Amino acid sequence: MRKIDFIFGLAAMSLLTVACGQGSYEDASYQNLDAYMVYEENEAYAHDGGTPAASGDQFEEFADNPFVKTSQQHVSTFSVDADGASYAIMRRYKSLGWKIVPSSVRIEEFLNYFTFNYPVPTGSETVAINAEVGECPWNAEHQLLRLGIKGKELTANEAPQANFVFLIDVSGSMYSQDKLPLLKTGLTTLVDQLKPNDRISIITYSGEVKKLLESTPVKEAAKIKAAISELTASGCTNGGTALKMAYEEALVNYDPSSNNRVIMGTDGDFNVGVTSTQALVEMVESYAAKGIYMTCLGFGSGNLNDAMMEQVSNAGNGTYHYIDCEDEMMKVLVHERDRFVSVANDAKCQVTFNSEMVKEFRLIGYENRVMNREDFENDKKDAGEIGAGQTITALYELVLDKQAAVAANQTFATFDFRYKKTLQSESTPLQLTLSTHQVFNKNGRSDDFYFAAGIAAYGMLLRDSPYKGDATIGMARRLVRQGLSFDPHGYRAKLLDMLSDEKE
Repeated sequence: MRKIDFIFGLAAMSLLTVACGQGSYEDASYQNLDAYMVYEENEAYAHDGGTPAASGDQFEEFADNPFVKTSQQHVSTFSVDADGASYAIMRRYKSLGWKIVPSSVRIEEFLNYFTFNYPVPTGSETVAINAEVGECPWNAEHQLLRLGIKGKELTANEAPQANFVFLIDVSGSMYSQDKLPLLKTGLTTLVDQLKPNDRISIITYSGEVKKLLESTPVKEAAKIKAAISELTASGCTNGGTALKMAYEEALVNYDPSSNNRVIMGTDGDFNVGVTSTQALVEMVESYAAKGIYMTCLGFGSGNLNDAMMEQVSNAGNGTYHYIDCEDEMMKVLVHERDRFVSVANDAKCQVTFNSEMVKEFRLIGYENRVMNREDFENDKKDAGEIGAGQTITALYELVLDKQAAVAANQTFATFDFRYKKTLQSESTPLQLTLSTHQVFNKNGRSDDFYFAAGIAAYGMLLRDSPYKGDATIGMARRLVRQGLSFDPHGYRAKLLDMLSDEKE
């Protein structure tokens, strides 16, 4: 779009639009113009091989987990993380030729963007756990431990009724085609996937907060789609007030047997009202305790508040996804829509290492999910949720005392897992023991092991991690290629295509 066409378009729209909540449409026009100028600025960065972070994208800085000596601490505890936003953000930056911001790379989200071929739960359990160990590709002297978790898949009859509140950012910063227009397409597609008795409300926010649609059954799809089609972007961003209204709307229609969830679509640019991330987190936590889940859908570049959306979704018993294209919208809202139903709540992992056999360990990723040892059995301590059919993967790099380890077939580590089947229930424990025989046997590792290792190697390279060892793009490419035997919807193959375009 040429800038002159954009400005004339705003002029034409101003003739048809009434005042925005905190100013005239003239103010809203300038907000839209600002959004367009951000787009122009990012395009300039792309041509220079730069990063849009200087234009306003916000990521939380963090350091890689270090190696820990088991003589000082032999237990590692962390919350699961079911987000996938970090991987999609990286893909967007790569497609535009932008440099990757290291703080945007969360390796656990790279891993959990993908589905792994893990065993399904049995009996009354809604989760199954597994593990395997093999040589660490980027350091042949070390071992790599892969932990796997699989959430129960639901049949159509098992899936609960949905009580969804769409919380839609219609501020000026959502103007561009990769934001509100893309979101509207996705929401319309989602309506077609839901059951007739599922219910949808729509709350919009810019300078004003508005209930655009009362809770409506999906059997009235035409009414819902007409409301979605009305969404237009203008004005400032009063997100905090809107968040409260959306939760209250979910509570009005709350059904304990339903999937009660707020689905927020935004670039995270809250600039009016409650804007503090901590204040937003506290608000979301209070409603999560009442049984309302949260899903954050992030859009666009230039003023993407990734840090806020990740923290808010964590606090809201939910997940955070970044939508960079229609394919990603289909992945989140169609192919993996069942993951909106949580089958494991407050899910925590704890690994206890035999300090006589394991000298040091390092958890790869999950830096902002590390927990204290005593939090593991504390059911009041919040942790992550796992959706229906979802897989979670974690990796540890281990330094073994090989002489002690090969002396006998003993337990070198224990993998404990706890989860709640409902938010109000007591946690259920699962346990898996790992023996030295599993480390030193000569059998090959699973394709999932190699694929996970390839993702981790790539993530460490993008972060320029001090622990990347001998990792190279070529190594990441080879490992990912070994993991293509299981590839629902071809997402692994697309990663390989992206790696094939990378320079060594």
